[in-house]
Amino acid sequence: MHERERWQVIKALLRERSLVRIADACRATGASEASIRRDFASLAGQGVAIRVHGGLETLSDATNAQGDVLSLATRSFDVSQTLNIDAKRAIAKAAVALCADGETIIINGGTTTYQMGEYLRERHLKVLTNSYPLAEVLIHKSKCRVALPGGEVYREQGMIVSPFEEDAIQHYSATRMFMSAISIGPLGVIEGDPLLARAESKLLKRANKLTVLADSSKFNQRGSLVVCPLSRIHTLITDADAPGAALDMLREQGIHVVVATGADAIAAA
Repeated sequence: MHERERWQVIKALLRERSLVRIADACRATGASEASIRRDFASLAGQGVAIRVHGGLETLSDATNAQGDVLSLATRSFDVSQTLNIDAKRAIAKAAVALCADGETIIINGGTTTYQMGEYLRERHLKVLTNSYPLAEVLIHKSKCRVALPGGEVYREQGMIVSPFEEDAIQHYSATRMFMSAISIGPLGVIEGDPLLARAESKLLKRANKLTVLADSSKFNQRGSLVVCPLSRIHTLITDADAPGAALDMLREQGIHVVVATGADAIAAA
């Protein structure tokens, strides 16, 4: 994660709480303590927050009152959308190829899953998504039926998230769910924000099969919240730069691995 990306994550953490400790920022970004200390110094120098012992503190309530826009402790949509775009497009195309017209699917918010929108334009599916950028694409430029869950809008991540257990999605049933994550490893699918992890867990209960979309950068350990174990994953789609040892580990767990080798081709492994 680049310096300015880490700053976005730290700012999101500051909007959620008055004090962000070094350990909190390390977990959310996957960066070292030395890097986070430099980030804290830079942000304090910019007047974003105040350095305190072991952490970074928000400014006074009066100064921070303008920060009412909700955000999650993860990269913003605009930042993530610029990263590994070719791999994400290839992965998204491979994901849509798994769908059959008439199917009911769930697509979780994320910049890789967002790329599915382009390839869903001529398909006839029923789609439940908590990504409002994807919903907008599907509503205006596709033949899919679109459903949205209830909840609050997190503009930076382009997501609709509800903190409540009982909401509209409890009556939804899908054959497959497509999701991305902050990282994937031996413990399973990992996220960095508790509210986001909870929302994804709720969506998972409504789908029979889970397909994870993870470009090669997602095999670097980040985050600390396990959304689901590897045993819950049916298929994982990644790109050709994914580490071979990690893919072998996934296959050993019985996961079907698909490597997207380009914008127009996929290879099953």
